[in-house]
Amino acid sequence: MHVILVATQKGGSGKSTLCAHFGALAQREGQTLLVDADPQGSLSFWYKRREADTPLLAKADGNTFPGILEAAKEDGVQWVVVDSPPHNAALISSLMSRATVTVVPVRPGPFDLDAVAATLAMAKSLKAPIACVINAAPPPTRDAEISIVAEARAMLSDMGAPVLPGQVSQRAGLSHALISGQSVNEYDPQGRAAAEIAGMWTQVVALAHEFRRKQ
Repeated sequence: MHVILVATQKGGSGKSTLCAHFGALAQREGQTLLVDADPQGSLSFWYKRREADTPLLAKADGNTFPGILEAAKEDGVQWVVVDSPPHNAALISSLMSRATVTVVPVRPGPFDLDAVAATLAMAKSLKAPIACVINAAPPPTRDAEISIVAEARAMLSDMGAPVLPGQVSQRAGLSHALISGQSVNEYDPQGRAAAEIAGMWTQVVALAHEFRRKQ
């Protein structure tokens, strides 16, 4: 069973959005459980609007999360995608220690880049596999990514953070899909937003398998 944690110690990074879209794609790989460990409950809000029966969803906190994972494993769940709280270092650390890989969404701006340092330090102390995703970024031009995105990628690399190629752009389709309880790959499967999300998820899957082989 692979556990994909989406975490950063800053609000507004787009964690819940990634979890919803990733969760629907994970279901194509195998039975999937979404875990909403963020008290704000954005992922649960999306799930209540969803008509499809899958993926499954459970709410969790630091006390219940280990039991939820154990039950999921016994039930044959293959993928667990976890939405974490932004301002609870103890819980994020606990979740990260159990994750196959932690995805760290980073908006290309100074506040997000500054805040990611704490998450990177936590991962380093836990020896936890992580990957940063440039999220909610200005869409690239036909020839190249926007300069602010290139600068953010360079800064993350200078910090020693592994950054996945590509980006998830700020596109209306992502929000339209969530409002209707869908993932963007269900709402507009041929759109650019769907292609970006699918491309990023493919990389996360590859990393999860790679890290699991090394364990």
